[in-house]
Amino acid sequence: MRARIYRPARSATQSGTARSRHWVLEFSPAAPREVDPLMGWTSSGDMDSQVRLCFDSREAAEAYARERGIDYVVLRPKTRKLNIRPRGYGENFATDRRQVWTH
Repeated sequence: MRARIYRPARSATQSGTARSRHWVLEFSPAAPREVDPLMGWTSSGDMDSQVRLCFDSREAAEAYARERGIDYVVLRPKTRKLNIRPRGYGENFATDRRQVWTH
């Protein structure tokens, strides 16, 4: 049984970093999914692939996997570059602008 430990990325509709600060331990599927011939649904008999555990830190997730004898791989998150401009949005309405503001 193999698991991966990662920090989820933010969703595309999100501008902030909410729900992306925790670490997740997910098991990889042991068997491929099969298509039910009668209904056409995809299913699997592997119950571990449905387990998703959340941890506050990477070290806690690794300690959990080590205690239970789970083989795991850690996927490092890509850090986001900060987009902070000096003065920011308020500069659009400043009275001491250096250039004329036009549309």
